[in-house]
Amino acid sequence: MMRILIADDFPLFRLGVRELLSRGLTGARTGEAGDFHQMLELLRRKPWDLLIMDITMPGMTGLAALKQVKQEFPALPVVILSQHPEEQYAIRMFKAGADAYITKAMAPEELVKAIQKVRGGGKYVSSSLGETLALSVRTNVERPPHETLSDREYEVLCLFGTGKTVGEIAESTHLSVTTISTYRSRILEKMRLKTTAELTRYAIEHRLSL
Repeated sequence: MMRILIADDFPLFRLGVRELLSRGLTGARTGEAGDFHQMLELLRRKPWDLLIMDITMPGMTGLAALKQVKQEFPALPVVILSQHPEEQYAIRMFKAGADAYITKAMAPEELVKAIQKVRGGGKYVSSSLGETLALSVRTNVERPPHETLSDREYEVLCLFGTGKTVGEIAESTHLSVTTISTYRSRILEKMRLKTTAELTRYAIEHRLSL
């Protein structure tokens, strides 16, 4: 029997995932979490064989949540199931410890295959993401400026893209205003931009979001 925790803040979507698993994985048992804090609480309460996790839920950012999971449960396979396109987050999530990254649009065709692959000890990469990963290791390929940012800097950039102020970002990330201002300065320097408005416009134009 495989015990799978499904973490997503939309109950109807969790229902759809349960239906996919019941059809594709004989004997799978599931649990559900609607935010990151509930997800961590359930992971700590009893053992699970696999975690299916969205990266946009209340409580904290997806990257921070995944790093926390892998710190506490390093052997737990994690499948990221996200609305965000692969090019936005997949590479960062793999570096943070994910075993598979699937968009929600791909889920009906690929979720069960991904679970079977990672349960066997492998990593699941779609063909389109495979091409992206191959290009990412080529030193002569020019990378977009936001790919030079650290994970935390990237998250702050995405939050600026939603129109949040420094104070609002500090509140949502549980960091100080001074810390967020420092991140903003680093981002501006790395991306060779001058103002917060330019950061916001860049994030919107490149469809970067959390």
